[in-house]
Amino acid sequence: MGPADIESLERATVEGVAPAKVLEIGGWLVPLDDGAIGRAKSAVPLRHDADASALSAIEAAYWTAGLSPAFRVSEGPGLQAVREALTQRGYVGGKPTIVKVGDVDRLAALRDRPGDLMAEPDAAWGAVFLGEGFDPEDGASRVAALTRSPDALYGAAREDGQTVAVGCVTFGHGWAAIHGMRTEARRRGRGLASTVLAALGRAIQDRGIDRVFLQVEEANDARSLYRKAGFQEAWRYRYWTR
Repeated sequence: MGPADIESLERATVEGVAPAKVLEIGGWLVPLDDGAIGRAKSAVPLRHDADASALSAIEAAYWTAGLSPAFRVSEGPGLQAVREALTQRGYVGGKPTIVKVGDVDRLAALRDRPGDLMAEPDAAWGAVFLGEGFDPEDGASRVAALTRSPDALYGAAREDGQTVAVGCVTFGHGWAAIHGMRTEARRRGRGLASTVLAALGRAIQDRGIDRVFLQVEEANDARSLYRKAGFQEAWRYRYWTR
């Protein structure tokens, strides 16, 4: 991926998770938010060859907003100086996460019978985030953020009249971005997430967009599903916090 692709993907990422406020400081996006979504409250460089000159100003922006500074930095060689500077400032990188870019047609064909699509999420959609096995405070924060995402559609898989798996797609900067994939704990392993992904893929097709991405923690069991859906690794990053 070239520099323009990276920048547009990062802009789409931050816009899709709807932080309360976003600044641009020295070639970095600086989302200011106190919710649960890491991408909505960590500064990210718009290029993978940025230097560390903006770090002090970014820290000051977070402190001024009453927030703890956090950074989301690719593990590529072009940002080695940034990672070293963060280490010197007392930050530690954690929660390794993979950015995956997918094939829209393959995503849309994942299931013959895709799930349902909604222009607005209903209460049952949000309730999946609050179910057994999920932190209710974290879940409520994610529902609030994804509900206010601009230009979004919401996917759901249902069984016996109940919503049991959900996801969201947002559109911006030439990309479709998949967020908020959740399946009820007792219903996992039955292809329900595939049903949601297929619905989101067909929505992307209908928009005429051919670029889709998602971000998944390295330890997430869903990585095999995303490979099956045609997603391939673009880069990895870590969240840097004190």
